[in-house]
Amino acid sequence: MKQPSSNLFTVGIVASWYSSNIGVLLLNKYLLSNYGFKYPIFLTMCHMTACSLLSYVAIAWLKLVPMQTIRSRVQFFKISALSLIFCVSVVLGNVSLRFLPVSFNQAIGATTPFFTAVFAYLMTFKREAWLTYLTLLPVVTGVVIASGGEPSFHLFGFIMCIAATAARALKSVVQSILLSSEGEKLNSMNLLLYMAPIAVVFLLPATLIMERNVVGITLALARDDFRIIWYLLFNSALAYFVNLTNFLVTKHTSALTLQVLGNAKGAVAVVVSILIFRNPVSVTGMLGYTLTVIGVILYSEAKKRAKAV
Repeated sequence: MKQPSSNLFTVGIVASWYSSNIGVLLLNKYLLSNYGFKYPIFLTMCHMTACSLLSYVAIAWLKLVPMQTIRSRVQFFKISALSLIFCVSVVLGNVSLRFLPVSFNQAIGATTPFFTAVFAYLMTFKREAWLTYLTLLPVVTGVVIASGGEPSFHLFGFIMCIAATAARALKSVVQSILLSSEGEKLNSMNLLLYMAPIAVVFLLPATLIMERNVVGITLALARDDFRIIWYLLFNSALAYFVNLTNFLVTKHTSALTLQVLGNAKGAVAVVVSILIFRNPVSVTGMLGYTLTVIGVILYSEAKKRAKAV
């Protein structure tokens, strides 16, 4: 794939990344909470099915990136383990959106660096500089403050969101351990190509057991309001687009730019969600979230400086 150097192209990719990330988050919230489609596992399975099909189209047909093959049974089992953790994180995140506003969901999600540092230490005994750990204090403190000042606080939703955030962090740590050798490294597009179908295999029995007759219920809903089908199709396609644009942003910008954009994305999502859903927010909650974002920025800066030494 050619690498256009135009600034306009880069701006377009970043705008697409923001739009798809925030769009899928808001649409998930709308479907699971406002619309009343209370089937987060089935919704996640729709996402993974779309990612399976569109990943194959993008790599095998459009050749956006060269196809990488799975080289061994061991590598396949490693990818399967990653896929299971990924499934758990997405399902728990979708469950939390049934009970929590997007703004609070994003505040909790910003604590990912804290869990990443914890899992990295527990699993690899990798220690960061003391200053890096110090920057995690405002990250956690901010969420504690935001929780205390959140008008729509829901304990079960909070636990699900914390668990989803921890699972996301665990996936990134496990991925760096399992696929660290040169022969096993896969770019994110190829990793999704293999992870998504495995995720569908995990999610199908979970959907059949825990969300019985969801297909029949969805079809019955569609007879009354056909828009539900379009919502699900668009939402699923958008879930793949999140991964595609994330890959393109990573490819066409620096790691530092990606960190800065990622930190800002959460804040943008909070503002947009409050404007759309008009969920009540408190000054205490916003101060807590702001403190968390500042902590994440300081953490990124501390890690960058530690690497430079």
